[in-house]
Amino acid sequence: MTFPSPRTRFGVRFSLLARRWRRVLDAHLAQAGLTSVSWVPLVHLEETGGGITQKELALLVGVEGSSLVRVLDILARDGLIERRRDETDGRARLIHLTARGVRRVAAIRKSLAEGEEAILVDLSDAEITEMLDYFTRIDRRLNELELSALKSIPQ
Repeated sequence: MTFPSPRTRFGVRFSLLARRWRRVLDAHLAQAGLTSVSWVPLVHLEETGGGITQKELALLVGVEGSSLVRVLDILARDGLIERRRDETDGRARLIHLTARGVRRVAAIRKSLAEGEEAILVDLSDAEITEMLDYFTRIDRRLNELELSALKSIPQ
């Protein structure tokens, strides 16, 4: 029996591992009363520094913009986010974390760290750092490919 090269196995393996990672973290966070519907947009807002459009946030979260509206309404009602008028485009609203949202993300990060520690217990900090370097290289290449694809679209 012949085995495919590591390059042909990598994408599927990485994708399946990422899904399992997410399921384990979702289950861990669910014990703290957090659902992926709520924690993922909040973490992305914190990662970007906030002040992004609903469309930009939807892309980061991986959902359609219309699907995110209800979630954002709930997060706003709970006082975790606020929509502010874009000073450069009065029609647009930018999404920001509130002080309460910042505190919630801190709690989410703490819970995420606990879950990730359990997953990564068998790896050294040096191994994780090396893996993160590989992720950075892959991410950089993906950005280049996406940019190239956008440039090839006729206007």
